Amino acid sequence: MITGKTKLLGLIGDPVEHSLSSPMHNAAFDFLDMDYVYVPFHVKKEYLGEAIVGAQALNIKGMNVTIPHKREIMNHLTKIDKAAELIGAVNTIKFDSDEIIGYNTDGIGAVRALEDIAPVKEKKVVILGAGGAARAVAFQLILSKVDKISILNRSLEKAESLKKDIDGKITSNIIAGGLNLLEKEISNADILIDTTPVGMYPHHNDSPIVSFDMMHSDLLVNDLVYNPLDTVLLKEAKKAEAKTVSGIKMLIYQGVESFKIWTGQEPPVEIMEKAVLTLL
Repeated sequence: MITGKTKLLGLIGDPVEHSLSSPMHNAAFDFLDMDYVYVPFHVKKEYLGEAIVGAQALNIKGMNVTIPHKREIMNHLTKIDKAAELIGAVNTIKFDSDEIIGYNTDGIGAVRALEDIAPVKEKKVVILGAGGAARAVAFQLILSKVDKISILNRSLEKAESLKKDIDGKITSNIIAGGLNLLEKEISNADILIDTTPVGMYPHHNDSPIVSFDMMHSDLLVNDLVYNPLDTVLLKEAKKAEAKTVSGIKMLIYQGVESFKIWTGQEPPVEIMEKAVLTLL
């Protein structure tokens, strides 16, 4: 039951109707019998500043931030966490007394999903794509002390631009290249992460960027697409007898990290995962 004591959390974005965050977090609060409720708020970009001022005035405890606000939201915060500052995007905010603090849990969610299978430290990683997700994952992998990252993208210029930006902010062993380097880089890689939308519903039958004959059985393959759960890339990886990680894991673990920031408690991961899988 929602009362005057109930603590309010939320999500701001445009759109938000598709989000799985609300059922995921509310399932965790119900399981732990915590007096919180999580609500999605549809906020247009021209009202972002007003939305943050209003949320603080209404004593909302924290919010997730989704597209298209992850970068612009940084202009409305009083403090930004180191990882979020490096990534240049915020997906979680906490209202703490007079401060509005920004975090980015996307990268740490992706790394935690990988480390369910194997540690990432000193590993060689290939990242497909050079957009916002690739950026978040790359910075977090560097902070997690991987040995080498290869950013490969259809647009070589975009991959090189991301590498240049990363090199300007943090010491790393990173290369940028086009898809012509795929087979070579994957051959001695430990981890392959696809941050592109290839294979996302309703285009789940699209040809994968990487085929099974480019992969090997010692490879750990992560596709950040979570609808469908078993993407074309993961199906190809299984043919090569590689280990696989579904994109649903990053979604859940970034939510887990947000939950911890807001409440100081470790949430029930299995309950959150069950809530998301039920909807999918």
